Amino acid sequence: MSALWIVVAVLVLAVIYVIAVYNGLIRRRNRIDEGWAQIDVQLQRRYDLIPNLVETVKGYVEHEQGVFEEVTRARTAAIGAQGVPAQAEAENVVTNALRSLFAVAEAYPDLKANQNFLALQEELSGTEGRIAYARQYYNDAVRDYNTKIQSFPGNLVAGAFSFTPRDYFEADDTTRGPVSVQF
Repeated sequence: MSALWIVVAVLVLAVIYVIAVYNGLIRRRNRIDEGWAQIDVQLQRRYDLIPNLVETVKGYVEHEQGVFEEVTRARTAAIGAQGVPAQAEAENVVTNALRSLFAVAEAYPDLKANQNFLALQEELSGTEGRIAYARQYYNDAVRDYNTKIQSFPGNLVAGAFSFTPRDYFEADDTTRGPVSVQF
């Protein structure tokens, strides 16, 4: 009779363990989704700033049509990107396009002194900082989640319930760090 109780106790402990690991994986997955949502919010904020910035610069710089088209094209591609790797690649293109735009703006002293341009610079600089923070939060959440589903014995529960590794949000080497908006 006592052997039966030992078996029942082991089974109950095993079920409790599986439930605890499963709930932990759900919490980690939700943190990743929350981190991604924060990145999305900050990227949308940046997308909203770009047309105003382009229009402000256009008022002063009429002969740089290629730069404006590049920024607009990069913004459109980034808005339509799906999945973490595609979004990261599209954001790298946006960052490079914005760098080109700011490089063009450096040649126009009147533009650099324009209050609208300065306000947009300030807003974009703050947004870039928030994007960097959101990326770090997301990548930390992905690291914790991936470690948990790949480590023993969590990998047993993760495999049984089809938890799969998530992708990091990675910047390429040319776009590391925020966009420089200093004049």
